[in-house]
Amino acid sequence: RFAGEANLPDKTYGQELRPESLPLSISEFLPLFRLINFPSRDRLSMFRGKPNGEKIMTSFELSALQNSSRLLLEADLVPLQGARFQPTGFPDLGAATYTLPDGTEMLAVESAQSVANRLERVSWDEPAQDFIPCLRGLPYIRVLNDAGTFLTASVLEAHRLNSPYILESADDSFLKRLKDETTGSGDGTVDLRQLAQVVLRYDANALLHGVFIAKSELAGGRLRLTRALSGFIEARNVRRAELGGVKNDRVNPSGDTGTGFGNVPYHRTEYVAEKVTAFFNLDLALLRGYGLPQEALDLLTALSLFKIYGFLADGLRLRTACDLQVDGALRTMRPTAVALPDRAALEAALPGLIQACAARGLFAQPAVTEVRYVAKKGSKKGAGDDPK
Repeated sequence: RFAGEANLPDKTYGQELRPESLPLSISEFLPLFRLINFPSRDRLSMFRGKPNGEKIMTSFELSALQNSSRLLLEADLVPLQGARFQPTGFPDLGAATYTLPDGTEMLAVESAQSVANRLERVSWDEPAQDFIPCLRGLPYIRVLNDAGTFLTASVLEAHRLNSPYILESADDSFLKRLKDETTGSGDGTVDLRQLAQVVLRYDANALLHGVFIAKSELAGGRLRLTRALSGFIEARNVRRAELGGVKNDRVNPSGDTGTGFGNVPYHRTEYVAEKVTAFFNLDLALLRGYGLPQEALDLLTALSLFKIYGFLADGLRLRTACDLQVDGALRTMRPTAVALPDRAALEAALPGLIQACAARGLFAQPAVTEVRYVAKKGSKKGAGDDPK
């Protein structure tokens, strides 16, 4: 159903345009969907039907972002229950606390690296071992083990396309493919535009979350795209909440604790805060600098927002003792004059945006590239290896 944005005569508003009524085959009609639904190429719109046939338009004005280098968003968070929460910790450091020049005590609740991983997990359907339905059609690398069963995927790996299960396999077919397709990045300056096109082709999510392909065979290990979508959580005006407990051994309380027996007391520090805030930053200038088609920019922007919404709705149980929820609405800090679509609007629009990119030939065909992980001779066995 198309209306309003299609520049049709007034009498056609609210009516249906059916593929069978056009002098086109369905395969010819579908690539035109985006041009009909987004004629000005600066609007992401979708129409949803109500049971009574009334149509509701939800729009995201991409033109409002054309002169912005960043899309900055914030959301206030509170503990789901009580007032205490446990922040992320670091080896030999513990909780990351710091003091502002005015004396305000601050706390890093979640790091940018952790938030990036959580944003990626929002898009994955673990039982199906695939993207969630509205994102299927996005490209990614699917890794199979020797038996041909699912092992991992580029969107699940810490280093994405640089996963050892992708690039350190005895089956080096994909490594050779990357080498062939990044020939513009030899001993000289890395061709970031070419690299961005290649990364988009095989894993669009890696364009948002960054990738560093540290293989000497590929431009001397210098193929790197920085993170375009980032986020972190910090707490303001914090106070420590000292807690403790004990692991009880009801059989032998005084047993050897070094071997797991006996009562073991422990100490834990949690925090309370005047305010906890999640911050998100989409680097629009970075994405534009890659010279990608408008279809790709539309998709990456919508995908970023969808991930943020998903993380805030479903991904805030950061730890057992750090279960948070959003307090209020997601705020747009820059630019200020932009209305964000809701999660449902993005979920409905994303399949069309994915299809538009596929129609332009921006993705690998098929979109899911399967590679087989085979351990190299003499190497230690990995998680997917046959233990025989």
